[in-house]
Amino acid sequence: MKVPRAIRPILVVALAYAIVEAGIPAIGALLKPGTWPVVPAHLARIYLFFIANVVLLYTAADEVLWGRVRGELRYFFGADEVRVVRTLVIAAISLAGGYVAYDAVRPRLETPPELRAIHPAPPASFSIGGKAYDLSTLNNPLRADKSKFADHVKAGAELYFKNCFFCHGDKLDGKGHYADAFHPRPANFRDVGTIAQLRESYLFWRIATGGPGLPREGWPWMSSMPIWHRFLSETEIWQVILFLYDFTGQAPRVRDS
Repeated sequence: MKVPRAIRPILVVALAYAIVEAGIPAIGALLKPGTWPVVPAHLARIYLFFIANVVLLYTAADEVLWGRVRGELRYFFGADEVRVVRTLVIAAISLAGGYVAYDAVRPRLETPPELRAIHPAPPASFSIGGKAYDLSTLNNPLRADKSKFADHVKAGAELYFKNCFFCHGDKLDGKGHYADAFHPRPANFRDVGTIAQLRESYLFWRIATGGPGLPREGWPWMSSMPIWHRFLSETEIWQVILFLYDFTGQAPRVRDS
């Protein structure tokens, strides 16, 4: 079947788009198996801009060719015998434009532009069940109990693997079974930028009050950390904290003198 001249430039641009979006990555994957290189969107737009301009210039450079193209366009948009095809093409273009507009504004699961404090400043004090805690003086009371230290760590490990490893992982690296469902991902306790930089009182506050206890600077992302003081006792929270430091080989930050 002979393709009308008016359609050929559109087909050339469409073919160029397919090559840029899928052809180049596919060739790259063949040359280097195991990878799938992606052409950046801005670069693809530049390619298509020049291709479309070259096609337009080529079509308009010849008066005879350009006259035929204009004639076919007038026929396509004015003739009654192609009314059904014309309606379908216009509807398809409208739907495609609508999808592009929707895709440009639809919500995406991505880091918001606002800055977020990963470790927001804790309050000076907070209360749980009517008991007040002063974070400036709060210490882990179990750490000084050397005779039962190993028992507390063991108890903390049992509590961790019953409650926490689903998100934070069995290696405490933030790669638990449910980790991919959260944004941001659960904390990686093995990272030297997490618990190694924090005091135990800070961990107690974060674990006890969970995501809802974060101050405004901890937003706009919402932590998925539950309010653990509703499920664990004060002693159990301290035991989990001992386990976190013991397992990762980290030492808690001490109070600045």
